[in-house]
Amino acid sequence: MKETQNRGSFTGSLGFVLAAAGSAVGLGNIWRFPYLAAKDGGGLFLVCYLILALTFGFTLLITEISIGRKTGKSPLTAYKVIHPKLGWVGPIACLIPVLILPYYCAIGGWVLKYLFVYLTGNGMDAVADTYFTGFITAQWSPIFWFILFLGATLFVVYRGVNKGIERLSTVLMPILLILILGIAVFSLFLRHTDSAGVTRTGLQGFLVYVVPNFDGMTLKQFLVVLTDAMGQLFYSISVAMGIMITYGSYVKKDTDLNKSVNQIELFDTLVAFLAGMMIIPAVYTFMGREGMSASGPALMFAALPKVFGEMGTVIGTAVGILFFLTVAFAALTSSVSIMEAITSCVMDQFKMERKKAVLSVSLVTLVMGIAVCLGYNVLYFEAILPNTPAGKNAQILDILDYISNYVLMPVVSIATCIFIGWIAKPKTVIDEVKRNGEAFGREKLYIVMVKYITPVLLALLLLQALGVIKL
Repeated sequence: MKETQNRGSFTGSLGFVLAAAGSAVGLGNIWRFPYLAAKDGGGLFLVCYLILALTFGFTLLITEISIGRKTGKSPLTAYKVIHPKLGWVGPIACLIPVLILPYYCAIGGWVLKYLFVYLTGNGMDAVADTYFTGFITAQWSPIFWFILFLGATLFVVYRGVNKGIERLSTVLMPILLILILGIAVFSLFLRHTDSAGVTRTGLQGFLVYVVPNFDGMTLKQFLVVLTDAMGQLFYSISVAMGIMITYGSYVKKDTDLNKSVNQIELFDTLVAFLAGMMIIPAVYTFMGREGMSASGPALMFAALPKVFGEMGTVIGTAVGILFFLTVAFAALTSSVSIMEAITSCVMDQFKMERKKAVLSVSLVTLVMGIAVCLGYNVLYFEAILPNTPAGKNAQILDILDYISNYVLMPVVSIATCIFIGWIAKPKTVIDEVKRNGEAFGREKLYIVMVKYITPVLLALLLLQALGVIKL
């Protein structure tokens, strides 16, 4: 009992749901979901994503959260408690956030830089084609903003589970939802006539986003859409990196896990949908369909500033401030959860108090993060990665992302499904979900998903990431 109290706990189910949703709602929802939805036929992608969220995503979420609450341990030791043969998964699950946190905080620093640019009334400078490249290739500026974002993350995790993580989530998540909803509604009423005399509206862009496009659709193209939706969901719900196990370990025993996971699914899917509604109509209005081909940093730090610039100095600056404030909130709630997963492992492994653990984690992240920032100048090189956006021009950031997201995360989830499905048995999770007599409406679906369908889908993602399968 003493160890559990030292680790901390959420005060209630609302705090847990908002914290878990805050972890799931990150940069991927904002800079990758809209691009994939636009690329993959709008409404068709949305339908695939929703179905997968209710099946594939639900299976992974409920499994990890149940493991966390059942054991009351960090991912480093929780797997071994569930079954001795699962022990090797824990160190890998702990390594993943160690690799992710440095580059995530570096990108968070980029967001803070752009927020500062718009807050100081210099948003029009960001419209220039060379602005983003000039910023990240500078030697000291990216490091400064990275340290600032890392400091904010450290501050929240240092304060603990309920005074830090839960309090941040209960404040930021409602604000985040309001901001995204406000910008999304604003995007619908945009109107622009380009130099060729063609007038486009936000409402037209919204229809491009939500109406399924089956023109020339083949089985192979449908499989691409399905795989894109599955990959986006998997990488956005914070599974396979110890976060949901860590947060699950802080959940009180009387919390209805099934209900909580339903709420997390709803919040994450809603924010992802609104992110697309916020971005696609705006980009379509000012840049047409060709402008919707950007994703990742190219979308957020190059394409969207051009859109804000087309809105005019006053409106563009205001929207730019709100947008990058929204992104900063989303990035912070996610980076906090990533650092907390590592901190939890350090506390359990070395019996270290929270404050020392957080400072130790932050020091390692600082060194690795500076290396990430220098990867665009002093430590610049080019590496080749299969089936990734970076392609032949991968940097330190891209390599860390590839190893953690594309390789190790599927491996951890495949192992989790196989061990829970066939060795420890699904009853391990089902009994935890029904601990207090709660209903588990998707129990039969869960058994089929965790034993058969989910590991196969994850194997498909892994093989695609390794370049074995090409769609």
